[in-house]
Amino acid sequence: MKRNILVVDDEKNIRSGLALALEMEGYTTFTAEDGQEAWNLINKQGVDLVITDLRMPKMGGNELLNRITSSYPNLPVIVLTGHGTVENAVEAMRKGAIDFFTKPVNLDRLTLVVQKALSTHDLAREHEELKAEVAQLKKRNQFEHIIGKSQKMVTLMETVSQVAPTKASVLITGESGVGKELVADAIHELSTRSSGPFIKVHCAALTSTLLESELFGHEKGSFTGAVAQKRGRFELADGGTIFLDEIGEIDLPTQVKLLRVLQERTFERVGGESTITVDVRIVCATNRDLLQEVQAGNFREDLYYRLNVVNLLVPPLRERKEDIPLLMTSFLAQYKEENNRPIEGFSAQAKRALLSYDWPGNIRELRNSIESAVVLARTSVIELEDLPPQVSLAQSSSSVSLSVGVTLAEAEKHLIIATLELEGGNKTKAAQTLGIGRKTLHRKLQEYHIDEK
Repeated sequence: MKRNILVVDDEKNIRSGLALALEMEGYTTFTAEDGQEAWNLINKQGVDLVITDLRMPKMGGNELLNRITSSYPNLPVIVLTGHGTVENAVEAMRKGAIDFFTKPVNLDRLTLVVQKALSTHDLAREHEELKAEVAQLKKRNQFEHIIGKSQKMVTLMETVSQVAPTKASVLITGESGVGKELVADAIHELSTRSSGPFIKVHCAALTSTLLESELFGHEKGSFTGAVAQKRGRFELADGGTIFLDEIGEIDLPTQVKLLRVLQERTFERVGGESTITVDVRIVCATNRDLLQEVQAGNFREDLYYRLNVVNLLVPPLRERKEDIPLLMTSFLAQYKEENNRPIEGFSAQAKRALLSYDWPGNIRELRNSIESAVVLARTSVIELEDLPPQVSLAQSSSSVSLSVGVTLAEAEKHLIIATLELEGGNKTKAAQTLGIGRKTLHRKLQEYHIDEK
């Protein structure tokens, strides 16, 4: 995709010279001899970047900059100035210009600044587009916190929508960190019990004695420390849903009482004699293979089949990598707001690393990595070095292996070929990734006879 650059200067030679140099780098250019003509062009043409002089007749560069930052805040502006007006250029940057150049302009440096500015502009635009897609997905799927457009996630969400209004017990399985609790939240929110209580119990966090008391309550004096009667989580969940996370951690005696609740909807508090009846829907989650636990004698078979009326498997992140950009965007929007950081997006290298990594900790690990990167980022773009080491060092198909002893020219040739393959043959993107001008890349291609292959 060609990018449109507007060059504004009242000196014809400078105006046409810069336009020609930028066209040789593959850009489409427009020119204007003053700020008023430039402003008219901006409102008529699709302009991606503006390079403007400060001192011009009719409308100067400062007035043009003020209008651009007011009406087109995402349009990058580079300021040109003579040696005697550097202070004015610095003031222009305070008003929103991204950089300034003194005349005569260093074309190599200008090319790199233009590339970086357009790349950053693209990142910001891509981030906004992904944010809009996330919002649209949430609205369409009626899931506030579950994000995904992969086929596995679409199938999962369709099943959740189908199961939620029923009374069936649900067993949610999947690796640690995949978002099983979010699925449980969705089941309750879409159920006919959504106006009732939703009680969560993390079974792995409690000892067997405390867990039984937590689930079923206890009477005063039933054990040391029971100074008052306590209602259990099942009582509190009456008319609603109870979510038992890490159900595989419950010991066998507690499993017996849980089975009775499922079969008869009744139980007694610890130390109590009165039978309590409840109307509770049970949703459970585990990262264990419960059938394997049944075979090992650690989990009751009858309880397993009672709980596993509907099984929902939440896929690991490595099996739904097409969802990673949406998740990255959602987490970035959340954490840059929470930490008041003006982060606009991810560099190409950072994005490749995030997509290449296998995420053994799944969404929880991705979330933590994005939060860390937002806090540690040194610029408005998250770079590869801002990511956690295990992510930034992830090996991917985009890496290049070179043997010790190859010449610098051979290494450069291999890198150019690999980058072109990575960018699908797009020379403009390859030049941006390599940090060189398009003209320089063309010269290298001819020098190494790469186009002939």
